[in-house]
Amino acid sequence: MSRTPLIERLAAAIGGEIYIDVAKWHLYLRDAKLHTPLAEAFLPLLEQGEVNRSHVQAVLQEVSVPLGGGQESLSLDRLVPKTNQDSLLELLNRFRQDNL
Repeated sequence: MSRTPLIERLAAAIGGEIYIDVAKWHLYLRDAKLHTPLAEAFLPLLEQGEVNRSHVQAVLQEVSVPLGGGQESLSLDRLVPKTNQDSLLELLNRFRQDNL
Protein backbone atom coordinates (compact mmCIF):
# COMPACT_ATOMS: atom_id res chain seq x y z
CA MET A 1 0.00 0.00 0.00
CA SER A 2 1.27 3.45 -0.89
CA ARG A 3 2.17 5.74 1.98
CA THR A 4 1.54 8.86 -0.14
CA PRO A 5 -2.09 9.39 0.97
CA LEU A 6 -1.04 9.11 4.63
CA ILE A 7 1.80 11.57 4.13
CA GLU A 8 -0.54 13.97 2.34
CA ARG A 9 -3.15 13.79 5.12
CA LEU A 10 -0.54 14.23 7.82
CA ALA A 11 1.09 17.11 5.91
CA ALA A 12 -2.28 18.84 5.54
CA ALA A 13 -2.95 18.51 9.28
CA ILE A 14 0.51 19.81 10.21
CA GLY A 15 0.43 22.61 7.65
CA GLY A 16 -2.94 23.91 8.75
CA GLU A 17 -2.32 23.96 12.51
CA ILE A 18 1.39 24.41 13.17
CA TYR A 19 3.19 27.69 12.59
CA ILE A 20 6.45 29.57 12.91
CA ASP A 21 6.28 32.68 15.08
CA VAL A 22 8.33 35.58 13.73
CA ALA A 23 7.84 38.96 15.42
CA LYS A 24 4.38 37.80 16.53
CA TRP A 25 3.45 36.90 12.95
CA HIS A 26 2.27 33.33 12.45
CA LEU A 27 3.56 31.71 9.29
CA TYR A 28 1.83 28.36 8.92
CA LEU A 29 4.06 25.51 7.85
CA ARG A 30 2.05 24.87 4.67
CA ASP A 31 2.83 28.45 3.59
CA ALA A 32 6.50 27.96 4.43
CA LYS A 33 6.47 24.66 2.46
CA LEU A 34 7.71 22.74 5.51
CA HIS A 35 4.65 20.58 6.18
CA THR A 36 5.45 17.75 3.76
CA PRO A 37 9.07 17.20 4.87
CA LEU A 38 7.84 17.09 8.48
CA ALA A 39 5.10 14.60 7.60
CA GLU A 40 7.70 12.43 5.86
CA ALA A 41 9.92 12.58 8.96
CA PHE A 42 7.13 11.92 11.47
CA LEU A 43 5.24 9.12 9.67
CA PRO A 44 7.88 6.39 10.32
CA LEU A 45 7.92 7.37 14.01
CA LEU A 46 4.12 7.18 14.16
CA GLU A 47 4.17 3.77 12.51
CA GLN A 48 6.49 2.54 15.28
CA GLY A 49 4.21 3.77 18.07
CA GLU A 50 3.24 6.80 20.08
CA VAL A 51 5.38 9.91 19.64
CA ASN A 52 6.63 11.88 22.64
CA ARG A 53 7.98 15.39 23.23
CA SER A 54 11.61 14.36 22.65
CA HIS A 55 10.69 12.87 19.24
CA VAL A 56 9.04 16.14 18.24
CA GLN A 57 12.01 18.22 19.38
CA ALA A 58 14.50 15.93 17.63
CA VAL A 59 12.69 16.15 14.29
CA LEU A 60 12.23 19.92 14.56
CA GLN A 61 15.93 20.33 15.40
CA GLU A 62 16.88 18.48 12.21
CA VAL A 63 15.03 20.94 9.97
CA SER A 64 17.09 24.03 9.21
CA VAL A 65 15.19 27.11 8.03
CA PRO A 66 17.15 29.68 6.01
CA LEU A 67 16.49 33.30 6.95
CA GLY A 68 17.38 36.55 5.20
CA GLY A 69 18.03 34.94 1.85
CA GLY A 70 20.21 32.28 3.44
CA GLN A 71 22.39 34.67 5.48
CA GLU A 72 21.34 32.85 8.66
CA SER A 73 19.49 29.69 9.49
CA LEU A 74 17.72 28.42 12.57
CA SER A 75 16.39 25.01 13.39
CA LEU A 76 12.62 24.73 13.30
CA ASP A 77 12.46 23.98 17.02
CA ARG A 78 13.68 27.55 17.63
CA LEU A 79 10.93 29.03 15.45
CA VAL A 80 7.91 26.98 16.52
CA PRO A 81 6.68 28.19 19.94
CA LYS A 82 6.69 25.59 22.73
CA THR A 83 2.89 25.70 23.05
CA ASN A 84 2.64 24.99 19.32
CA GLN A 85 5.13 22.13 19.71
CA ASP A 86 2.77 20.68 22.31
CA SER A 87 -0.07 21.09 19.81
CA LEU A 88 2.03 19.26 17.23
CA LEU A 89 2.58 16.39 19.66
CA GLU A 90 -1.16 16.11 20.27
CA LEU A 91 -1.89 16.34 16.53
CA LEU A 92 0.59 13.55 15.76
CA ASN A 93 -0.76 11.15 18.35
CA ARG A 94 -4.35 11.90 17.35
CA PHE A 95 -3.40 11.24 13.71
CA ARG A 96 -1.82 7.93 14.73
CA GLN A 97 -4.97 6.82 16.59
CA ASP A 98 -7.27 7.81 13.73
CA ASN A 99 -5.20 6.66 10.74
CA LEU A 100 -2.77 3.89 11.69
